[in-house]
Amino acid sequence: MSRILQEIEAKIESIKTISPAQIYVGVVQEIGDGVAQIEGLSKAVLNEMLEFPRGEVGLALNLEETSVGAIILGDYTSIREGDEVRCTGKLLQIPVGLALLGRVVNALGIPIDGKGPIPTKDFYPLERNAPGIIQRQPVTQSLQTGIISIDAMTPIGRGQRQLIIGDRSTGKTTIALDTILNQAVINHAGTHNPNFRPVYSIYVAIGQKSASIARVVSILESRDALRYTVVVCASASESATVQYIAPFAGMSMGEWFMENGRDALVVFDDLSKHAVAYRQISLLLKRPSGREAYPGDVFYLHSRLLERSARLNIGVGNGSLTALPIIETQAGDVSSYIPTNVISITDGQIYLETELFYQGVRPAISVGLSVSRVGSAAQVKAMKQVAGKIRGDLAQFRELAAFAQFGSDLDAKTRLQLNRGQRIVELFKQRQHSLLSLHHQIIFLWAAKNGFLDALGIDQVREYSTRLIEFMDSRKSALVEKISKTQQAIDDVLEEELKHALEEFAKLFL
Repeated sequence: MSRILQEIEAKIESIKTISPAQIYVGVVQEIGDGVAQIEGLSKAVLNEMLEFPRGEVGLALNLEETSVGAIILGDYTSIREGDEVRCTGKLLQIPVGLALLGRVVNALGIPIDGKGPIPTKDFYPLERNAPGIIQRQPVTQSLQTGIISIDAMTPIGRGQRQLIIGDRSTGKTTIALDTILNQAVINHAGTHNPNFRPVYSIYVAIGQKSASIARVVSILESRDALRYTVVVCASASESATVQYIAPFAGMSMGEWFMENGRDALVVFDDLSKHAVAYRQISLLLKRPSGREAYPGDVFYLHSRLLERSARLNIGVGNGSLTALPIIETQAGDVSSYIPTNVISITDGQIYLETELFYQGVRPAISVGLSVSRVGSAAQVKAMKQVAGKIRGDLAQFRELAAFAQFGSDLDAKTRLQLNRGQRIVELFKQRQHSLLSLHHQIIFLWAAKNGFLDALGIDQVREYSTRLIEFMDSRKSALVEKISKTQQAIDDVLEEELKHALEEFAKLFL
């Protein structure tokens, strides 16, 4: 009998008591256009994931006195009025890590490229606090785009936020894509250098055509750049909800690299469509509309997104996250609501002019309206030395060209400035995906600054630049190596060597 009692007691002790759990449950009051109004979820928190009966997931965005407004992630057609909704107590999380490189994913980080699941154990919440001032350090490292007009006049530093702005079809995506491709070129070149830090890229497509996104992916694949890149896709055919969360997902993926002591670049293509998606969601949630029907917190939407890019100090990993947001203007109007908002958040802008684009000046960068408030501090000293005067020459040329069309009598100095300006404009024309390394850019700019292009016809400048690269790489490789390795300004000895090399090439070319 005692043995039976002992067995019963042992079994009773082995039974685990289930502690009671609190589950907050609400009821769908209204559903439509991807937005649900839910009654009874008084304990829901902002951005909390909500669980619907057939597995759908919602995100709590409006916390009102008697109801919660939630956006549905994915298909909402099976949700009905009266359905039970549960709080999960979790924030929406996105997979992050090196395993995402080379993959095309949707806004939730789920792969859509048919290459199987992504093996990652790391997850970051969709929205996170931006690094504080104490955690940051000044931007002192350059991020080369491979586009001579940008690297010379509106340089970008690692950890900077540089806006690309312009009308439709003026080459905004091309500039961002070339920057990603150039990081891949530099990463390939630095593979054998133990101190080299590669830059990983995240391209976030918001509201773009699926065909355009597929074209970007195919270019990245053909240039072997996809293995350093994550593509986050929220195409025009997706719901406003998906387009709204996509840039936050891309930023979380980039933050993983930054916080693990790496350098990352995130491109948002484009935030105009993101603002439109947010406006659509806000109007459906019955939020009061403000200027241009956008909600009053649309500025906060973009500022809390872009403030997350930074260059961290050594104490917190020494990583960086550079942001390149893109904004599309209507008929060149930079004074409308969304452009002015994002201009005020970023550290400079690259403004693309439609007129220049149609004149064949590509990339169609406006010298007067484009500015970098940080990047010049990150420029290599040799680049700063040769590029400083070029920007001034080009700005003067724009003024003189407008003035010169009204009169024919020009003095010799004015004619020289006009001629030099025309040749610099021609030198800055660059075919898409035709990237220039930093040392080649320095050679070109030094040649322009010291008058080596003045004797050329305008139609000869492109051929001159092509043949000069071939000449320097084949016959003056030691000099090119010196320029590529120097972190200091070009000294008198190097200047003399450059001068002799360019004089020798001039005799061959002319």
